[in-house]
Amino acid sequence: MQNNLERLAHDTFESIKQTDDFGNEFWYARALAKLLDYAEYRNFIPVIEKAKVACKKSGYSVSDHFVEVHEEIRHGKGATQSYDSYALSRYACYLIVQNADASKSVIANGQTYFAIQTRKQELQDQESFNQLKEAEKRLLLRNELKEHNKQLVETAQNAGVETNLDFAIFQNHGYKGLYGGLDAKGIHKHKGLQKSQKILDHMNSTELAANLFRATQTEEKLKRDEIQNKVQANQTHYEVGKKVRETIQELGGTMPEDLPTVEDIQKLERKAKSSEKKLIKKNALLKLQGSKHD
Repeated sequence: MQNNLERLAHDTFESIKQTDDFGNEFWYARALAKLLDYAEYRNFIPVIEKAKVACKKSGYSVSDHFVEVHEEIRHGKGATQSYDSYALSRYACYLIVQNADASKSVIANGQTYFAIQTRKQELQDQESFNQLKEAEKRLLLRNELKEHNKQLVETAQNAGVETNLDFAIFQNHGYKGLYGGLDAKGIHKHKGLQKSQKILDHMNSTELAANLFRATQTEEKLKRDEIQNKVQANQTHYEVGKKVRETIQELGGTMPEDLPTVEDIQKLERKAKSSEKKLIKKNALLKLQGSKHD
């Protein structure tokens, strides 16, 4: 039964998928609105706007996923007319169905389809990710975590975590859950870090990934449960951290406090920039030498 529903969702949304001259897939907003049972496009616009906000908060460029275009609509006697619309990426469609009217049965099909397809894309991205060197993984994950921590701060503030001291306490609750009772100071001591050294800058990719998961899931739970005071927010952060720790334990992984302390990631960033400059200089030199021989 489940497979039949998935197949129905797949066939329905694939039927309106478009492909540009470069092989990139997209969906027209007006066609999607009709498929999602919105009789009037004007009632669909607020859903698009919500999805655009979600896209921006996730750290992605809205203009990359919601491209303003003119969509040709065919009317009764074969005549066509051009209307303002959007060319939507698969991710944009996923955000739209997440923000659409959940009472419509077709929305559930849409959520199923785009969740499955987005997950498939994530798995493809994961294969590419696994091919990166450890240093590149660390840089990628650290930047991701930096962005999500900004979003977590904003969400925590909406949940009643207002002052810098409040947030330090809130952050420590997440650490205590994930690190078996250790707060930031305890992690510093356990890993032999100096007071001036930042914990996140000395994590390997495995530890960064665990903390990224803690941050994203805490943010989602604070929003989902509509937490309104800092005591509940602190407890939520602790519980999410603890759950991530339990999952690591169940999988037979190394506890985060026992993972090795690695080279300062800021040094890696400097090395990466230095290597990039050397490569540019080398290519410029080769080009110059080539032009001399012409």
